[in-house]
Amino acid sequence: MAVTLSDIEREVGDRLRKLARTTKMPGFRPGKVPMRMIEQSYGAQIQSEVLGDAVSKAFSDAIAEHGVRVAGQPQIDRREDAAEGELGFTATFEVYPEIAVGDVATLEVERFTCAVGEDEVDKTLDILRKQRAPWVAVTRPAADGDRVTIDFKGTLDGTPFEGGAAEGFQVVLGQGRMLPDFEAGLRGASAGDTPGFPVGFPADYGAAELAGKTAHFDTKVVQVEEQQPPALDEEFAKALGVADGSIEKLRADVRANLEREVAQRLRARTKSAVMLALPGLASFELPSALVGAEAESLGERARADLKQRGMDIDKMPPIPPDTFKEQAQTRVRLGLLVAELVRGKSLQAKPDQLRKQVEEFAQSYENPGELIRYYFSDRTRLAEVEAIVVEQNVVDWVLSAARIVDRALAFDELMAAG
Repeated sequence: MAVTLSDIEREVGDRLRKLARTTKMPGFRPGKVPMRMIEQSYGAQIQSEVLGDAVSKAFSDAIAEHGVRVAGQPQIDRREDAAEGELGFTATFEVYPEIAVGDVATLEVERFTCAVGEDEVDKTLDILRKQRAPWVAVTRPAADGDRVTIDFKGTLDGTPFEGGAAEGFQVVLGQGRMLPDFEAGLRGASAGDTPGFPVGFPADYGAAELAGKTAHFDTKVVQVEEQQPPALDEEFAKALGVADGSIEKLRADVRANLEREVAQRLRARTKSAVMLALPGLASFELPSALVGAEAESLGERARADLKQRGMDIDKMPPIPPDTFKEQAQTRVRLGLLVAELVRGKSLQAKPDQLRKQVEEFAQSYENPGELIRYYFSDRTRLAEVEAIVVEQNVVDWVLSAARIVDRALAFDELMAAG
């Protein structure tokens, strides 16, 4: 490809003259700065801009003429064999692969199901009651599930250590938030007891001075409490938003919420199974530029996540370049294949699908209409919904023709997956 020098010079002149109309310099009124000074100050910059624009347009025109899709940024180099009066360039770049989609009927995909019955409603109501259960002091010995308030002092070889003492400290036994030896030393203790016990710290403990060592703790049990869930009655139903206190209405609401949650989780599980199986439909070479960009993006997300967790990423060693390469390859391959399916099978999101998805999001909100307006008032937010709908269209298309293996999940298994 080439650009004509006379066109470059003419465009540079036009831009300099336009700039001269408003440029201010000491000793000159706006618009009265001599052109020679304008050229000295801005000529090189404007020439670079004009040349860059011209090369970019020439590249775009060549791409359109040959009907190729560029993957990543091209490398553009000057060549010396251009015709007189022209500047010649070569562009080196990768292109998107041609993807031949195979027969979807050859895929085997797991589709997940889960029943919601009265037992699941009962379990959920028990959880809701426990979540609203007040702590009540008891005189019996502490057991798992109890909240124990203690004062404690820890020593290592008879010497106190940083962070080894506290007053009014609360721990719920059995949750595993404290070291096993610490919880074990408190089990069976009652208010007023002063148990002392050794606590072994694991070798990988965060504080280096304690890692792999055994400390001694002296404690005083201030209080032992247990949770006493409220009764499943009219008052409890009203506390959960059932205006008339009807237990039947409460159960119906809980069931509806469970069915909605279960349906969402099942869709997510099935979608994951489809996306895992999809790469079996086609084999193609991945553009290294796309893989590199995706790996870099994954690395930036990892660093942002570490920073959000309070880590000083500036003091951390750099993440090795190949850390996310395999994950990036998987994501790029799947993204290209999904895009090809959407294009080739006309799986784009339709307006009624977008509306239905937004309304589904809004079901769990107190004011559904407000959330619906929130999405439809902003194109960026609606694009997020569109991506979800498109993915579901791909999933539905695969499920309509692939070999399906139905797998029933227990309610607890599905909900524990997070």
